[in-house]
Amino acid sequence: MENLTTVNPLPRYYELRVSSIPNSHYAFAGRAFVTPRSWWCERLLAAILLLLLSPLLVGIAVLTVLLSRKSPLIAHRRVGQYGCDFWVLKFRTMWQAGGVPGRVREIFSVEFIHDDTGPARKSPGDQRVASRFARFCRRHSLDELPQLIHVFEGRMSLVGPRPVTRTEVDSIYGADAAEVLCAKPGLAGLWQVSGRNRLTDGERRALDLEWVRNQSPGLFVWILLRTIPQVLYGGDTW
Repeated sequence: MENLTTVNPLPRYYELRVSSIPNSHYAFAGRAFVTPRSWWCERLLAAILLLLLSPLLVGIAVLTVLLSRKSPLIAHRRVGQYGCDFWVLKFRTMWQAGGVPGRVREIFSVEFIHDDTGPARKSPGDQRVASRFARFCRRHSLDELPQLIHVFEGRMSLVGPRPVTRTEVDSIYGADAAEVLCAKPGLAGLWQVSGRNRLTDGERRALDLEWVRNQSPGLFVWILLRTIPQVLYGGDTW
């Protein structure tokens, strides 16, 4: 289960909640193909997707409330571009069967999860995911759809390395952390469409570095196109 939580009203999510990892820890250098025009195009696309997917988002939220009796939205603190922390939204997929229902005020709030060490490695039989609906959402990455809000805000990209915790920055990327953190974290990425949960941390690091070093509009579009069947068929994820 998610531990050490605090619950805040939904409107407060949009207050400034960013802290920085000391820049002296990383020496940032790298390149990106993103231009102001493409950045605005990406934000516009995120807004369109949020509008088109709004019935699905509302449906997932309602079912999650009915099944968990808790807030449908949770937020994990993750490391963003250039080492700046931000809160990453997700739909709740873990809850205790028969748990104490949340108060009405909490249900309409975002629950902030403090887990700076990062989640345990996922497995197909994860007992923390007790609901078939929750497993379906995780398998098809529906729990990550709220992160389109971060793309619209400009904190994430549609394509990039997945946001990780401070501990995972060192354990997964090690000496390559500074280079990987030059890129915005992404909703989709080369790692996700190349094996995802079946890959080792070393393979994940190599794929994220491949994106950072060789990113281009063509690779951007290719990853997005590969993501569609990955989401529809739920391959390599659980």
